[in-house]
Parts: sequence; C-alpha cells; structure tokens
Amino acid sequence: MKIGVPAETRRGERLVAASPDSVAKLIKLGYEVVVQEGAGTAASFLDEQYLEAGATMVDAAEAWGADVVTCVNAPGAAQIKLLAKDATLISTMAPQSNEKLVASLAKKGVTALALDAVPRISRAQAIDVLSTMSNVAGYRAVIEAAESYGGMFTGQVTAAGKTKPATVFIIGAGVAGLAAIGAASSLGAQVRAFDVRPEVAEQIGSMGGEFVVAPEAQQEISADGYAKPLTEEQQAAAMDVYAREAANADVVITTALVRGSAPTTITAAMVESMKPGSVVVDLAASGGGNCELTVPGKTITTDNGVTIVGWTDLTSRMPRHTSTLLGTNIVHLMALLTPEKDGHLVLDLEDVVQRGMTVAHQGEIMWPPPPVSVSAAPASAAVAGPSEEELAEQARVAAEEEQRKTQRRNIMYGIGAVASLLLLSFADSATVQHLTVFALAVIVGFYVISNVKHSLHTPLMSQTNAISGIILVGALLQIGSADTLVSTLAFIAAAVASINIFGGFLVTYRMLGMFRKDA
Repeated sequence: MKIGVPAETRRGERLVAASPDSVAKLIKLGYEVVVQEGAGTAASFLDEQYLEAGATMVDAAEAWGADVVTCVNAPGAAQIKLLAKDATLISTMAPQSNEKLVASLAKKGVTALALDAVPRISRAQAIDVLSTMSNVAGYRAVIEAAESYGGMFTGQVTAAGKTKPATVFIIGAGVAGLAAIGAASSLGAQVRAFDVRPEVAEQIGSMGGEFVVAPEAQQEISADGYAKPLTEEQQAAAMDVYAREAANADVVITTALVRGSAPTTITAAMVESMKPGSVVVDLAASGGGNCELTVPGKTITTDNGVTIVGWTDLTSRMPRHTSTLLGTNIVHLMALLTPEKDGHLVLDLEDVVQRGMTVAHQGEIMWPPPPVSVSAAPASAAVAGPSEEELAEQARVAAEEEQRKTQRRNIMYGIGAVASLLLLSFADSATVQHLTVFALAVIVGFYVISNVKHSLHTPLMSQTNAISGIILVGALLQIGSADTLVSTLAFIAAAVASINIFGGFLVTYRMLGMFRKDA
C-alpha cells in the first residue's frame, strides 16, 4: 500500500506529518511512501532528504490520492475530493466539534482516524498526538513568556547589585503544564503551579515547581481519562487560588483545555490586579482562551501594562522538533495497524485504541466511540473505613511502638558512648588521635552526603570511587603485615573497596549509556 504525505494547506502552517526519519521507518513496515514536493520545507526537511530516506516526491493530487493519507490538519473540501474511495485518512480532526467534516468523510467512503481522539490509556501513549503537541506547546510558552517579560527569569548577584528571580505561576499540571514547569525551572524562575488533581503534586515537585495546595478544589477523572468539569464550589475555590497567585506572579501560563473548550481561569479583574510588565501566556487560546482578555492569534498589552500572549500556533513555531515527534507518533500508529509488517493496513475495531480513533468507516459515522474504562476511574464498591475507636487504638499502638524505638535507640547510643570512653581511657595517644579523626570524618561525611542533591549523585559516586581507590592502595600495603589482625582488616578493606570501585564504575557506565545515541 502507498502512504501519501501532502503539504499542509492551512495558512501559515509549518508542520509536516512525516520527517525523513519517520519515512524510512514506514518503508521498513512494507509501505511505499510518496511525499508532496516541498511539504517539509517549512520544517527544514528538504526534498533531497526524503529521497535519501526512500520516499518518492510527487504532486499534491498524487499525495492526496494515496491508499493511506496522513497530514497534520483536517483536509478541506478541495482535498477531500482528491481522496480515493476506501482510502484511509490519518490526521487531527476535532470530531467532537466538526460534524460536517466527519459526515463528508463518511459520505466519501473514507476510513478516518482522528489523531486527536486517541483514548487516554497507557498503551496508547506512543500515538497520543495531543500529548506530543502539549509537550511542545508548554515548552514554547515559556520561551514566549521570556521574550515578552522585561527581565531575567533567574536571579542575579553581580557587582552592580542583586536581582530576584521571576515568579511563574502555571495553571494545570498536564503534559503542557509539566513541560512549562520544567522549562521555567531550568531558566531559574521560582515556579508555582496549581492543578485541581492533588495527586499531581509529586509530579510538579519533580519538575522543579512548588505545588499550590487547595484541598477544597479537587476534581474527579471521567471514565475515558479526561478531567470532569468543576462543580460550582470547586470552581469558586479554584478561582480564589488563581486570583491570589496571579497578583503575585510575574508570568502566568494557563493550560486548561477540556475537549477543545477553554474554561475561564483568569478574569479581567485578575489581570487588573497583576503588576505592570507581567505576562500571561494562554495555551488554550485555540479554544477561546482561559483569560477573558485573550485575543486568539494575537499578543496584546492591557492598560495596566500586562502582556497577554494568545498565539494559537505555538507548536508550529518549533516546526522541526514538532514534526519529528508527530511523525514518530504516526509511525507507532502504523506499526499497530500493520501487525504483519507487510505494508497492508488492517483496522481492528475490536481494539479500543483503534475504535476510539475511528470517526468514519465504510460509509458510516463512527463518532462518538463507546466509552473506555481506564484505571483513572475504577468502578469499585465503597469499602467501609475503620471507626473512630479503631483509629484511636491504631494511633495509640503506633505511638507506643515509636516510643519503644526511641528508648532502644537511646540505650544503644549510651552503650556506644560508654564503650568509646572506656576505649579512649585505656588507649595510647596515637590511637586516640586516629579515633578522633575517624569520628569527625563520620560526622562530616554524614552531613555532607545527606545534603547532596539527587542531581549530583553521579559525580559524587565518581568522587567516592577516588576515595575508595586510596583505601584500596592503603589496604594492599597492609595485607603483608606480620600482625594477623592488621592483615585481616586490610584484606576486608581491600575487598569492600574493590566492590565499591567496580560497582561504581559499572553503575556510572550504565547511566551514561542512557544518553548514548543508537549507532
């Protein structure tokens, strides 16, 4: 079968549905790939690169007339006419709000697979285009904010004085929000983030942000993995958080987009309370905007000096990277649709992933798909919790156990202190000096290592390898001692140091291997 990659027809679009690398992978699946001439130029992919990957360069009519057509945006009426009957179209379609398009594709007899309708389940993550786009958009949002903000994100200490880091408040900790948190943190900003799902607090922290706690605003997840709309009480509580945080922030990034619709999270009154020079980047501008003052597709400045960025093409502003990731998503999808790797597409409507993406097939409209039950919303019977008396008894037992542990620990400390005093009382001056140095080394080492950040563990391992090397050399010098005790201790020290050295190098080698590119 032949896969066609046409040039995008939407005005200003710089993306393409396949990179030269993804074309080569599609060919390995057994397909013939044709690419419209100039389709990847705006994404910095030249026709020569596609030819080297094994593709054939064709005109628009031949690209749209292929057995399988993949593109970024939904086709217009003129492109639908070029599609062959019984062809398979793979693109984003927004089927929930584009009934006319779905009906046109069904009437044409096209099998239409919507890339933006992938069920939110674990095994479908590799083909989840929305996550890919959100990841890029979140990163690009920070770049746009940094350009519009009249200062540096990181704090500075110079001979001329000191400046504070920018405070960035991010609403939503989905894929886009987490990408924005990571990017803003890497630029040195103080990042605060809020999400109505309290379970994402750990994810926010892992990306370098601080989770804004608001227990009164908690949200459930629906059966298909998407967030349910907020209740009136939850919305009011969340809006209080947005107002408080926005007033103190230098940059606000909003990411709330539910099925293409953008709920209001930043009101005009909140914008008025923000500091002059502040920036709002609205990632939901394509859905109308989370900010009341957002103008989709434009950047405006309010009367009080707040810049509101409402670009709807953030992913297209990074065309090479986005197209590469998008092409990889499509390769994963085609691998799923080509179980025999023989270049023949096989659609299995019994597979919830394929069924969830299918909006039209054999002349029938297949949207909306049946609901998918995922772990995000398990249907389980309520289980009665322990009574107050049982909780009190559990707390009493736990307190007694903790008290016994403390007593045992104090007794061991006391015995150790007495033993140390007795040893020092009968030891010569040289031994006392060695023991003193040893004790101080243990104390200093404990406090130094326990306060090392996780990101520095690998270089710390290299340092400990060097120290272990010194121990190993010293142990080898003492193994031949005439004193049996000294020789035994030297042997043990050499063995332990060797394990530490070789084990450390092995772990470091494996960690470095994670960053190596495949040959």
